[in-house]
Formats: sequence, structure tokens, C-alpha cells
Amino acid sequence: MRTDELDFELPAELIAQEPARDRSASRLLRYRRGEGAIERRRFCELPTILRRGDLLVFNDALVIPARFSLRKETGGMVEGLYLGQEAEGAWRVLLKNLGRRGIGKRLRFADAPEVAAAILSQGEEGEYRMGVEWAGSAVELLSRVGRMPLPPYIRRKRGHDERDEYDRERYQTVYARESGSVAAPTAGLHFSEALLGELEEAGIERTFVTLHVGMGTFRPVTSDTLEGHVMHREAYSIGAGAAEQLNRAKREGRRVIAVGTTSARVLESQGEGEIAAKSGETGIFIYPPYEWKQVGGLITNFHLPRSTLVALVAAMVGMEEQRRIYREAIEGRYRFFSYGDAMFVE
Repeated sequence: MRTDELDFELPAELIAQEPARDRSASRLLRYRRGEGAIERRRFCELPTILRRGDLLVFNDALVIPARFSLRKETGGMVEGLYLGQEAEGAWRVLLKNLGRRGIGKRLRFADAPEVAAAILSQGEEGEYRMGVEWAGSAVELLSRVGRMPLPPYIRRKRGHDERDEYDRERYQTVYARESGSVAAPTAGLHFSEALLGELEEAGIERTFVTLHVGMGTFRPVTSDTLEGHVMHREAYSIGAGAAEQLNRAKREGRRVIAVGTTSARVLESQGEGEIAAKSGETGIFIYPPYEWKQVGGLITNFHLPRSTLVALVAAMVGMEEQRRIYREAIEGRYRFFSYGDAMFVE
């Protein structure tokens, strides 16, 4: 399949820079595959749209405030993004503006100048291994000095922005609990505690899986074909309780609805048959044509052109219908990407 089939023109003003004032006040585009019907709705109407007995599957990953600033010995600033920790004091990071001959370079955290760092080695695509002279955990330091890892299409000032604390709250789901992601499972951002309560009262069940979202989720496909794209791998886990709920829903013929592409990828990584409690990594790349094995519906945001996420949506509805749905969203002035509106495919 050619990658340019996932292209579309998006007016820049439709890229959401702020979330809806209230989480569930965002808009919802409902698509019914059986008849190809499209409806313009509100996200807060979800309890009346879903069916009693539906099982919603949420990704409970918690986003780390993974962006940070370093200062060179010359005074220049380096922008960093935490990717993970290989060993105590050895961070995997992306760095911008480091300059030439980075190996061995000494730096200090701009917002914690008592904490020093040194570049140990360099990988590919701007990735480095960095030694950090800090006795605590990486998450403890980042909680003190970090900013939320908003994707680059959400514009914020360098260093600090008056919306930083607001982003710490809103670029995080209300049910997040498993720390480790450097990007939010954004379909879940629309759910408030009140809406979750309404869904429960309406007889709609929920369960949780975990997938730690990496920055690779935002990278466009650069190969000419989807078959030539190497998918990033992400760590996931399915607990025993979640596996039991999922298998029971499937046996009883109830709908399993993934909240977000991350939840969908976790479930589809399990293949056919019953799901077992397990932890592992998935690099599954879902694109047309694809036969869905576990997921019967999808709640998701509107995604970037040429992205693996658009390909996943197209795998559920078909290429022509994906284009039609996105044309409808653009004509209806729906808001796109992480802080934008949502769609529900059933």
C-alpha cells in the first residue's frame, strides 16, 4: 500500500492548541460501519450512544513530564526528552542543540543547576545515552524540573510557558496510574470522572490495559509504502482481571471497544482466541487490509496525515470511508490531533 494514500490537506487552524474547557465537552463524530452513517455528536452523549454491556478498554499509562532543559558550560541551552533509563544514572534521551563533539560534554539541568550530566554515547536520530549525577530516580527529578512532552504541533514557549501546569493536568487521563509514557493515550483525555460515572450507571463496563506510548507514535511514515515502514516497539501489560473481563465479553457476544489506538494495538497483538494475562512488547502495525481479531469498535482522535494511526483507522473502516470521515470532520470544523475532538467507529 502506498503511503501517499494516507495524505490529506488539513487547515492549520484545525490543529487544537488547547483542550476543550471541560474534558467531555469535546465533539464526537460517530460512524456506523453497517450503513456507513456519520453523525455529529458531543462526547458527553457517549452513555446514550453505547450499548448496555459494551466493554470499554482503556490504557492507564501515566505520562512522565519528560521534557527538560540543560545548560552547556558555554551558557547555551539544550532541549531534552527523556526516553527511558538503561541503568541507574544512565538515561536514554533525545537532545536538540547539543552541537558537535557531544560525547563527553558536561551539562547541568537548567532548573536544577546542582544536578550535572555528561554525554556518554550517541545513537541514531538524535538519541543519546546521558549520565546523570542524581541519587534519586529519573521520574523524581523530572517531576521537579520536567514539562509535559506535548507533540511538536502544540505550540508552547521554550523553557517555560504559563500553561505548563495546566498541561500537566490536561495532557493526562483522569485514570492514569502506570508511570512510563512519554506521550498521552489521547483518546482517553475526553473522559472525566463524572462521565465515567454516567457510563457505569448506563451498564457500560470498563477495564484497563497498559501500553507505554513512545514518541514514535507521532512520527510520519517516511517510506514510500506501508510495507517498508518499521514500527516502533512499546511495552505493554494485561492483568489477570482485564484478561478475564475481555474473554467473558467475547464469549457473551458483547462489544469490546478500544479507547484509543494504543489499547487497540495491545488487544490485537494477542492474536485470535482467548487473551491471557501477560507483559511484553508490541510492534504490531495495523493497516489495510486487516482482519480484526479482538476489537469490535474504536474511540480515537483525528490523526496526522501519513501516520500509522490513520492507517489503523483505515484498517477498521476502509480507505475510502476513512477519507470520507476525515472530509466530514474537516468540513464540520472538528479539532484535530492530541487536544482535539474524537470519533467513534462502531
